[in-house]
Amino acid sequence: MEDRRIVILYGSQTGTAQDVAERVERDAKRRHFKTRVLALDGYSIGELINEPLVIFVCATTGQGDEPDNMKKFWRFILRRNLPADSLSGLQFAVLGLGDSSYQKFNFIAKKLYRRILQLGGTSLVPVGLADDQHDLGPDAVVDPWLVSLWDRVLSLYPLPPGLELISADVCPPSRYDVQFLDADNSIPVASTNAGINGLADSQIPSQICPFQARLISNERLTSSDHFQDVRLVKLDIRGSNISYVPGDVVVIQPQNSTESVNEFILHFDLNPDRRILLQQTDPDIPLPPSWLLPQPCTIRQLVTHCLDLSCIPRRYFFELLAHFSEDELEKDKLREFASAEGQQELFSYCNRPRRTTLETVQDFPKVSSRVPFAYLLDLIPQIQPRAFSIASSLKAYPNEIHVLLAVVKYKTKLLKAREGLCSNWLARMTPEKEDVEIPIWVKKGTISFPKDGVSTPVIMVGPGTGLAPFRSFVQDRAAQGLGDNVLFFGCCNKEKDYLCNREWRPLEANKLLQVFTAFSRDQEDKIYVQHLMAENSALLWEMIDRRKACFFIAGNAKRMPSDVTNALKK
Repeated sequence: MEDRRIVILYGSQTGTAQDVAERVERDAKRRHFKTRVLALDGYSIGELINEPLVIFVCATTGQGDEPDNMKKFWRFILRRNLPADSLSGLQFAVLGLGDSSYQKFNFIAKKLYRRILQLGGTSLVPVGLADDQHDLGPDAVVDPWLVSLWDRVLSLYPLPPGLELISADVCPPSRYDVQFLDADNSIPVASTNAGINGLADSQIPSQICPFQARLISNERLTSSDHFQDVRLVKLDIRGSNISYVPGDVVVIQPQNSTESVNEFILHFDLNPDRRILLQQTDPDIPLPPSWLLPQPCTIRQLVTHCLDLSCIPRRYFFELLAHFSEDELEKDKLREFASAEGQQELFSYCNRPRRTTLETVQDFPKVSSRVPFAYLLDLIPQIQPRAFSIASSLKAYPNEIHVLLAVVKYKTKLLKAREGLCSNWLARMTPEKEDVEIPIWVKKGTISFPKDGVSTPVIMVGPGTGLAPFRSFVQDRAAQGLGDNVLFFGCCNKEKDYLCNREWRPLEANKLLQVFTAFSRDQEDKIYVQHLMAENSALLWEMIDRRKACFFIAGNAKRMPSDVTNALKK
C-alpha cells in the first residue's frame, strides 16, 4: 500500500494521553509514516471515512466518562443513525489509559473499540488497556501493545524501497524554534494573562480564554496541629459571565513556585530576563495559548507558566536527555531508564519517591549544560490545569466560586517534602496580593443532582473534601427551602477536621438537613461512614424504597466508594 498516513487522535483530561500519542507519533516517523496528532475534538470527524489508518489513545474520567476534549467526537460516533458500513475503509487501533481502582476501568476505550467495529472498521490489534495501578504504571501495557501494533502495521505498510527504520539513536527535531531577541528589538514583551478579562459581553470563559479571578479569602478549615491542611478558597467571579450548578467543576491553571523557577534558571544558567520568540516547526503542534505565554516573552515567563517542573518525568525525558549526554556513565543510566528493560529501575528512581523533573535534571548535571534551549519544551511537558468540584451555590453566593482544597504535601525517602503544584500555589496566596490573579473556567461535572425546585430526597456520602459538591447542593436546596437532605460525613477528629460544621447547625435547626458524622480516630475502634449507614439502615431504606431518594458518593477512589456501595447493597 502506498498511502502511508497515520492519524493519531487522543482524548484526555490531563496530558497523559497526549504524551502517549506523541510517543506513537515518534515511532511512526521512525518508520517513515506521515503523521498528524490531534485532540479528538480538534479533528474533523468527517475525514475518518478517508483515513487509511487511525490510532486512538483515550483516557476514561470520573465514573466511565469521556474526557472533555473528546465529548463532541463521542456524541457523534455514538449516533444511532450512522450506517453500519460508515468506517468500512478504516483500519484502527485503540489504546486506553485507565485506573483499575475505578469501577468502570477503561470504559471509554472499550466502548470506542466496540463502536468502531460496529461501524465496519478493521482492528489491527486488540484494544490495549493500560492501568495506572500496575507496579510499572501504564507502560506495562503500552510497551507490548506498541510492539504488536508496529509488527502488524509494517506487515500491511512495508518500509518504502531503500529506506530503513530510523535508529532510536538519531535525535528527533525540536517541536519549536526559539528566536532570541536583542535588547534593542522593538517587539515589546507582554505581561502574562494581560487583558484576558476584557471578554465580550456574551463570551463564556474557557481554556482558550479563561477568566482571571481575584482571591477573596483563603481560610484553613482544619486545626493548625492537624496533619492535613484543608482550605476553603473563595474566588470573585463578578463580570465573568460564569454560570454553574451543583456538581459542576472549576478548572484552575496553576504556575510554578518562585523557588522552583529560580532553581531551574540557576541550574541551566539562563538569563531570566532574556526575551524569546517561539515559532512552530510543525503546523499541527500549536504554540501555548497567548494568555498563558505571550509572544514574545521572557525566559522567566516561560519557566513560570509553561514548564511543569514538579511533574514526574516519563521515559521520553530520559531518551531525549541521552541524545545530548557525552558522559558515558550518565548516558548509560539515561538509556537504561528509557528502555523497556529498565522500567523497574525507573519506577524505583522516579515514581516510588515521586522525584520531580527539576530534581531529576539536578541529578544529571553534566548533560544539563548541553541541552539546546529549544529542546526544553520537548523535555518538560506543559503545566496542565487542575479541576476541582465547586463547593458553593450561586443562589447563596451570586458572585463567587468556592473550592474545598486539600493541600498536597507528604514525605518520601527524599529529603524534601513532596508538594502538589496547584494546591500549594493556591495555599500560598493571600487576598492582600492584589497582583495575583487566578485563571479559571467552569465545566460540567459528572454528578447530576435533581433539578431546581424538585423535592426529591437526597442521600449524600462525602468524607473529607468529597464534601465539596454536596456543600454546593445543600446551599442550593436551602436557598429554595427544600429539605429531605441527608449527609454522611467522615473525617479523623471532631475538633480537628470536621469541615464546615458551623454551616450545618442552622440548616439542621430549620429541618433542611440531617447530618451523620463518623470521626474515625476519636475512639479506640475506627468508625467510618459505611458503619453509620448500617446503623441508619431503616432511614435509608425508607427514603430509597418509599420516597425514591437519590444516592450520591464523592471522595477518594480507593476503598471508600466500594465499602459504601457494599454497605448500601446490604
